[in-house]
Amino acid sequence: QVQLRESGGGLVQAGGSLRLSCAVSGSTVSDNAIGWDRQAPGKQREWVAAIHSGGGTAYADSVKGRFTISRDNAKNTVYLQMHSLKPEDTADYACTRGLTIAAIIAGDINYWGKGTLVTVSS
Repeated sequence: QVQLRESGGGLVQAGGSLRLSCAVSGSTVSDNAIGWDRQAPGKQREWVAAIHSGGGTAYADSVKGRFTISRDNAKNTVYLQMHSLKPEDTADYACTRGLTIAAIIAGDINYWGKGTLVTVSS
C-alpha cells in the first residue's frame, strides 16, 4: 500500500522558516507527481506546490518566491522548504500524489497524507 507521511510542522514566528517532509512508502517519489495542500481553520483547501518525476515544479501565487519543493530520490522523500512565513500560512499541510502536476492542481489526487500542523505567530 502507498503511504504518505508528513513531518516537520510546528510553531514558528512570522518571518521564520520550517521544512516539511513527506516520506513515501509503497512507491517512490519519482513514480508520480507529489504535491502539498493546506487548509486553515474555516477556509477551503488550497493547493500549495507540486513536483513531477521529470523535475518540473509549480507553486501557488500565495507562496511563490517563499516556498521551495524538492525531492530526494535516495530517501524517497519530498520536502517543502518554507521561508518568510506569515501568519496567514498557518494551516494543516498535507502531502498528496497524482499522475501529473496538472492533475494535482486540478484536485485529481489518488493518495493523501494525514497532515502536519504549521502555526505562524505574529
